This record gives sequence, C-alpha cells and structure tokens, in this order.
Amino acid sequence: MSTTSRSALAEPTEAVPRIWVLWLSLASIGVWAGFFGPIQVLLAQQAELVNEAEKESVLALVTGAGAAVSLVFNPLWGALSDRTVLRIGRRVPWVVGGAVTGAVSMLVLAPADTLWQMLVGWCLAQASLNAMLAALTATIPDQVPVRERGTVGGWLALAQTAGVIAGSGIAAATGSIAAGYLTSAGLLLLTAAPYVLRSRDVPLRPQERTPFVLGPFVRSFWVSPRLHPDFAWAWLTRFLVNLGNSLVVLYLLYYLDDAVGLTEDQAESRVFQLTAAYGVLTVLTAVAGGIWSDRVARRKPFVIASGLVIAAALLVLAVVPTMTGAWVGAVVLGIGFGIYSSVDFAMISQVLPSAGDRAKDLGVINIANALPQVVAPVVAALILGLDLGYATLYTFAAATTVVGSLLVTRIRSVA
Repeated sequence: MSTTSRSALAEPTEAVPRIWVLWLSLASIGVWAGFFGPIQVLLAQQAELVNEAEKESVLALVTGAGAAVSLVFNPLWGALSDRTVLRIGRRVPWVVGGAVTGAVSMLVLAPADTLWQMLVGWCLAQASLNAMLAALTATIPDQVPVRERGTVGGWLALAQTAGVIAGSGIAAATGSIAAGYLTSAGLLLLTAAPYVLRSRDVPLRPQERTPFVLGPFVRSFWVSPRLHPDFAWAWLTRFLVNLGNSLVVLYLLYYLDDAVGLTEDQAESRVFQLTAAYGVLTVLTAVAGGIWSDRVARRKPFVIASGLVIAAALLVLAVVPTMTGAWVGAVVLGIGFGIYSSVDFAMISQVLPSAGDRAKDLGVINIANALPQVVAPVVAALILGLDLGYATLYTFAAATTVVGSLLVTRIRSVA
C-alpha cells in the first residue's frame, strides 16, 4: 500500500526500505551532533571563558535552561506535527524548520562570550533541534511495523552515537569554538536534506484531525498513569536511566580534569577518545541487540540486563578515577547503552496511548531524556558542593540506573 493511499493513523504493516532507514539515520546524526558537540565540549569551553572560577555554575545554568526549553517544546512541536495537514506530510515541515532554525542558533552561539549570549543561543538551539527530534522520532511508529522496531531502533541508536562522536569530534578538531559551531550548522543541514527529499511521510487527512480546542489540547499533555500505567512506567524507567547517564556526560570533562588529574588540553582530547570508544561499542551492540530483540519478540529482559551493565560502568568510574578506569568504564558503558537505546525505544513505541498523538506522546517520553539534564546539574552541584567527590556522584548515578532498569518489570503489555 502506498503512503498516499493509507491513513496516517493506521498501524504500519509493510517493511520499510533500507534506504529510508539510512536517510532517517543521517538526519538523526545531524540532530545529535547539534546537541552533544555543545554539551560535551563547546559550552564547557565557553563557560570557562565567561567565568573560569564559576565554570561549573555557568555550565549548569546554560544547560539547565536549555533542557527546560526542551521539556516544553519537544512535546509541543510533537503535538503540532500530529495536527499538521500539509500535502508533503505532517513530519517533514518540522524537520525542515528545525534544521534551518537550528543552523541559525549555531550562528548565534559561535561568537558568544557572555552568559546571556550563551543562554539565548542554546535555548534557541534546544527549541529548534527538538522540533526535528520530535518529528523524526514519530516516524518510527508512523511507518515501521512492530516486528522491525528493535532493528530500526538499533540503527537510530547507532545514529545517535555517531552524532555524539561527530559532535565532540568537530569540537575537538576544528580548533576554535566558533569553527565548531559553524561546522555543526553545516552538518545539520547536510544530513537533513536526503530525508526531507525522500521521507515517505504520510499526509494527515483534514477529516482525521480532531477540532482544535485550547483546553483539551493543553490537557492532552498529561497522560494519566491510572489510565495508561505502562506508559507511565516506561517514562519513569527512561528518566532514571538517563539521569545516571547525564551525570556522566555533562561532567566528563571536569571529571577528567579534577578527579583523574589531567590538564585542560589533555582532558578535552580524552573526552573525544573516550566518546569514540564508547561509540564503537554502542554501534556494535545497538543493532545486534535490536535485531535479537525483534527475533525473540522480547523487550524487558534486554532493558533490564543493559541497565545493570550501564550501572556497572558507572561504578568503575566511581571507584577507579584513573585513565584506565575511564577506558574500562567507556567500553562497558557502550555495551550497555547500545542495547538499552535500541530495545527501550522499541518497547516505548508499543505502549503509546493513541495513534493520533504519537509525536506528542513521544514528546512526553522525551521529557524523560531532557529532564535529567535539568536535575543532573542540581544533583552534581549538591554532591560536589559538599565535597563528597566524583566517587559519590557516580555511585549515585549507578544506583538510579539500577532502580530504573528493574522498574521495567512493572510494564505489563510488553514481553
């Protein structure tokens, strides 16, 4: 059945072309590079230029504000894309708008040398990139049948990892903060173009769109845990696992500097190297884990096991603050997070409450990705401010990950 003859709200049954998965993955690489190049390196470097003595507080304020923007705009853009009735589809317009505005935000960030410039630029970047992310993520339940979602989720996890590596690699290789942002802007536009031209997006028929009424529209962002308990448990498990991960990602540069004892230049170089090692293992396990999960038609055992592996990696970082410990932690973390990323997404796509609200509901799920970026700096500032050290911080991260992985057992509708 062609994309123009079936309903946008129908459950997909036909296998998706491999070339479409490639274009979707490329667009995802650009988005994640746009997120993580700044988060891992560029914003931290700018924070030091703005106020070296208070670099942690500056970074926490900027990343926290950006994450707060993400909390609002990801589900909002998703809800609006669910209601878009254009001939080119309901997702593509948001991919185009997000890519163009995201590139503009990088131009704003490139010369930023004050706190206010950083705040404005990064909040604009978060708002823009989340428009793309909401639309791209929703294409999976829109177009991919359940039997293939672990596999496609694995390719998207691979794309996310490639984006993280590309983002930190660009930041490390370009030689200046401005060049890093300009290169990220170019990559964002370049990787989005093939998907935009070959999206297979299914237009929403005007008669399929419910009338807009402000009150019900606003209330729709609350998904009742009582009515949809599996959705609620999926949200909570993702939040806890991502909180543990955020505590590592946001403070890796400072961990290498302050706990491991590297110089600033050494730490910046090691961030890229460790991210690359983590990425290689994520790539090797994400697709394999997704395919395996599809073949056995099981999700929860993979999520639980991978969460425990992630926690083990965090404990290595906590108790062995050396480069050897960092390398071991990166490898183990890559193994666990690769499997987790692909299979957890497939599981979440199976507990969405409504076909008409796929992007909005996935936007609500994505709050579980963004909210940890708000909470993590607060937790880190509290623990490090009390001089409890990175060992305590990463032990706490491991504990939250264990709890998150075990709570997946409360989900009843997915095996």
